[in-house]
Amino acid sequence: MNSPIFRVIKPGLQTTVQDFGRFGYQQFGVSPAGAMDSYSMQIANILVGNVREEAVLEVSFTGPSLEALSDMVVSICGGDFSPTVDGQPVQTWRSFLLKKGQVVSVGQCKQGARTYLAIAGGIDVPTVLGSKSTFLNGCMGGHEGRALKKNDTLFGFPEIRKPYKSVGSDLIPEHYKQLEVRVILGPHHQLFTAQSLRQFLSEEYRISPQSNRMGYQLNGTRLEHTNGPDIISDPIPLGGIQVPASGQPIILMADHQTTGGYTRIATVISVDISKVARAVPGTVIKFSQVSLEESQRLYVERQSLLKRLALAAK
Repeated sequence: MNSPIFRVIKPGLQTTVQDFGRFGYQQFGVSPAGAMDSYSMQIANILVGNVREEAVLEVSFTGPSLEALSDMVVSICGGDFSPTVDGQPVQTWRSFLLKKGQVVSVGQCKQGARTYLAIAGGIDVPTVLGSKSTFLNGCMGGHEGRALKKNDTLFGFPEIRKPYKSVGSDLIPEHYKQLEVRVILGPHHQLFTAQSLRQFLSEEYRISPQSNRMGYQLNGTRLEHTNGPDIISDPIPLGGIQVPASGQPIILMADHQTTGGYTRIATVISVDISKVARAVPGTVIKFSQVSLEESQRLYVERQSLLKRLALAAK
């Protein structure tokens, strides 16, 4: 039976329930949604003994204050938000006991755009089309299809799981002001001038403040199309880099539209999506090209690492 786990004292800028996302419904206009930084989300779940895809709280830029309504084991993984319990700092990237009546507060980001709070036993919200994720633009999933508000009550299945666990520093991502982001060119790279392709892979782009869960808008050297930006609408993948008439790239993120009618010059490889999701506005991005085979190798390597961590944590 579920139990109340949190009362929201302060909701933060945008705190939502997210899991891996919902898939198989893009043809019906439903975005996958899901955690922006799936790496940090999965580690947070592993540390509290959950399956990797369990729903967590995703905190963006400024975090919430939450009163614990049950004893539970939690972990916080992602950017540096200086979390506290009853005003005392707590270590991230490890699990710890949160007692009924205590208040966990996740502050303002010092490094990294997002962090994740996992609860042993998981969060109890309705499963919509196979996922608990909040799709904000569609007002569906998560807690009433929206970000948390003051005085909301969250329910879950809190468990006390010991021993408490942590991960080594080598598994904790660094946060840089300049990122190398690996891409596979296409599917429409032939619709850009040769000079623009060279620029895309050699010059710097900066993440704009006009960036959100739907897409990261970039500012930099204008990219030129050979015959305009428009194409017949086709399916949009996570990490697709769209280039509209402005010539400024947009990296499509978790809440991306399901189809689009602008050219896509490249696609960010899967293992670098979390790296992009952690970046704050003003971060400089340089793109580098890799092959499909290299992208697949890196993906398999990342999945093997996470599976080993999950097995070791049991």
